Order: sequence, then structure tokens, then C-alpha cells
Amino acid sequence: MHSVSILLEKGLSRSAFFLAILSAFSLVAILIVIVASVVLRKFLDTPLFFTEELVGLLMSAGLFLGLPMATIKGQHIRITLLLEAIKVRAPTLFKLVKFGGLLVGIAFTGWIVLEALPWMEFAIKRSLKSETARILLYPLMSVVPISMMLCCIIYCAKALGLLKEEER
Repeated sequence: MHSVSILLEKGLSRSAFFLAILSAFSLVAILIVIVASVVLRKFLDTPLFFTEELVGLLMSAGLFLGLPMATIKGQHIRITLLLEAIKVRAPTLFKLVKFGGLLVGIAFTGWIVLEALPWMEFAIKRSLKSETARILLYPLMSVVPISMMLCCIIYCAKALGLLKEEER
């Protein structure tokens, strides 16, 4: 059981790290597109026509690609004042609250996956493209179910005790 836990932790950590690297690349791409657009506007008076659309798509992709790393490290926004008060006064309640949080995470990420898959399938079938730049949408739309599935697996592994919970 211990070797399965270690193997699972390494696999999930590396997958989350890979998506975090892709997230960083999307943020760098945003910077490059904006700088290029500003330079073209300043010197040639013709900014890139697709800047806003591409930046919005890359920002969404960057956000979702970064979520599994935040999930595995336990770095989501928390009500620390409440958690610290419960941790000191009622350790059993603290464990229940943490487990409840994992269950909410599982339910939420599972729900997002179930909602995102039909949208992605629709985009693939119709070869949907963005309005201005005509960028294929399904590669970027696939980011949501992939990252949310990984987050759901991470929450499940934490709930089952197969993945250690990071202390902050």
C-alpha cells in the first residue's frame, strides 16, 4: 500500500507540475502577444487584431492549468483564522472540516468535468473557432476537463489517505 501511495503521489505531482509549466508558458505567451501588439501599435499604428481574444483564451488556459498544482500543494484560498481556531480548540472537528472540504472539492471538480465534457465534444464536432482570429477552440477547451479531472483525482487521493495533506 505504501509503494502505491508513493507511486500515486509521484504521478500526480509530476502531472500537476507539467500542467503548471504549461500554465507558465501560457502566461509568457500572453506577455509576448501584448508586447508585440503595443510595439506594433506604437511604431506601425497597427496593433494585432486578435490580441484581446488570444489573451483571454490564454489567461483562461493558464488559470486552469495551474489549478492542479495549487490543489496538490493545498494552496487554495482558505479561511485560516477559522481553521486555526478549530485546529487548536477541537482537533477532531478540524479533521472533519478538512475532510468535508475534500468532499466539496471532489463534488465541485467532478461537476465541472461533467459540465465541460459535453461542451468540449460539441466544439470538436463543430470545429468551433474564435470569432475574430478564427482560433480552434477545442484544444483550449480541453484544458478545463483535463485539469479538473486531475484535481478531482488529487482530492480523492487525499480523502482516501493515499496522498499526504500539505500543512500550511
